[in-house]
Amino acid sequence: MESNDQSSRNSENRLDLNELFWVFWSGKFKIIIITAIFAVCSIFYSLSLQNQYKATAILAPSTGGISDSLNQAGGIASFAGISLGGSSSGTDTEHAREIMQSWSYIDNFVQTNELIPILFAAEGWDQQLGKIKYNQDLYDIATKTWKTEAQLPSSWEIFQSFSGILSVENDKAGLTKISIEYISPDIAKMLVDLYVLSINKYMQERKVQMVTKNIEYLEAQLAGNPISEMKEVFFNIISEQIKLKMMAAATPEYVFVTVSPSMVPEKRSQPNRTLICILGTFLGGVFSVFLVIALHYGRQKN
Repeated sequence: MESNDQSSRNSENRLDLNELFWVFWSGKFKIIIITAIFAVCSIFYSLSLQNQYKATAILAPSTGGISDSLNQAGGIASFAGISLGGSSSGTDTEHAREIMQSWSYIDNFVQTNELIPILFAAEGWDQQLGKIKYNQDLYDIATKTWKTEAQLPSSWEIFQSFSGILSVENDKAGLTKISIEYISPDIAKMLVDLYVLSINKYMQERKVQMVTKNIEYLEAQLAGNPISEMKEVFFNIISEQIKLKMMAAATPEYVFVTVSPSMVPEKRSQPNRTLICILGTFLGGVFSVFLVIALHYGRQKN
């Protein structure tokens, strides 16, 4: 009895496979045509995409004289019972990594360097002339003005747009890799270099402002303290803070030192046109097979 049931199931499986083969064979032209349409559409779609180029710079935390001077000043200040709010080079680097990806910093960076047209009005890259092609309906390159105020992006849109082309990665060795992807290889490199320069300048100015406030506070304490021994301590702290301010002001690579500078990329990073065409063709084949099966069993039910 069991052998009869087993042979019956095997026979049904063979019938199902034979039926499925017949369905595919009878619908072969539909499968071929639909797959070909998907393949052609994927080719045109991949060709319509703009080439993207990624420029990358590798940075290391800046160490040396500034952090050493800060530690010395902090030690003397602690002896006097005063907190200067100093930080190590490692902490400055961690702060810089967070700041450079923040909404307020990116918005200020884009607007200060007048990068809004590059992000929102660019529609192509002329390789022969080495110039960006702008959408004339949005932005007038001659006068460098927008056609209407309503076309100006909001602060949040600026942040999202720039964050979309920016990548900040940290590795276990403490190195920071900054990459920017854009339709122009030259502009991609320019943006990376400008971004590294900007974060160093920002952190440098922040440190100078902090030390300046420290000096002003210490001078006020010195003026109001009649004890001669404490005056000598305050003089020493102020002297260290002045040294720190001078060193910070004289160090362009304040928080990051460039280990590997950015280069103009020669090969595109996106799009992968071969992969797009393969996936498009595959999806067309899968869709056509399911469509043929659905039409076949739909007719049987009717």
